[in-house]
Amino acid sequence: MTTPATQGDCRLDPDLRVIVSERRQLINLAYRLLGSLTEAEDVVQETYTRWYTLSRQQQEAIESPAAWLTRVAGRICLDLLGSARVRREHYVGEWIPEPVPDRGEWISGWPDGFTTDPADRVTLDESISMAFMVVLESMTPAERVAFILHDVFRYSFAEVAEIVGRTPAACRQLASSARRRMRASRAAATPAARQADTVRKFKEAWEARDIDALVGLLAPDARGIADGGGLVSAVLRPMEGGEHIARYLITIAELAPGLVFLERTVNGQPGLMVEQDGAIVVVMAFDVAGDRIKHLWAVRNPDKLRSWAG
Repeated sequence: MTTPATQGDCRLDPDLRVIVSERRQLINLAYRLLGSLTEAEDVVQETYTRWYTLSRQQQEAIESPAAWLTRVAGRICLDLLGSARVRREHYVGEWIPEPVPDRGEWISGWPDGFTTDPADRVTLDESISMAFMVVLESMTPAERVAFILHDVFRYSFAEVAEIVGRTPAACRQLASSARRRMRASRAAATPAARQADTVRKFKEAWEARDIDALVGLLAPDARGIADGGGLVSAVLRPMEGGEHIARYLITIAELAPGLVFLERTVNGQPGLMVEQDGAIVVVMAFDVAGDRIKHLWAVRNPDKLRSWAG
């Protein structure tokens, strides 16, 4: 890729600064569309590659570089979503979106002065919660793109149509269908402080191996999903029922003494990070309803935990 570093000092080129400043928007868009920070980075890299392969004359002819970059990134994501669906259908165990922490930088290969820009962070809000991301996985690629672009990033349906390759009316229908899916799965919002208190009690009960306390914190119909990857074996099927999940967690604690449980923000919500011998082995996200945990997602795939190291 031809990066800004090879184009001279970007601090002296206002036009180049405008182009580079779009990284935050592109990362936020691509992550929500793909559910993978690694793939989002690749999309942004490819988008900039296509920009820098244009001649200077072609670049100057583009009325809105920001809109051009968004269209290109959106189309790349749409293409990737089709192939990702096939890959995830063959994933060993359940596929869980890659979790993101409430800090850090994930963009490499940029010149000094840009690598530590806080604007590179993924914006953490409701549209990035694990519950939200999991529902997105149930949508068709076109639904997901139309919904995210219109409802989250506020692009008009005319603009969405240019990316999806359908009429504005068709894109409106796609977004409406996606919206219905989201509404059907959404529980009543629980205040963040109350969520954090429930997760803290869950952590303490797990540390103490107190199965009765764990059962009390998990909804009777709670659902737990854990993935795997690399040398980490996958849990092939979701765990159903609070008591079943509690017993599984106690077994894990007994088989792996020395686990360290840390409270962390996971996709903008209270969550946990688990370490063993100084290495991060699990990042857990929760869906809390009232004072009970309805859903638990345990990300164990090492490839998805890279952004949590350091």
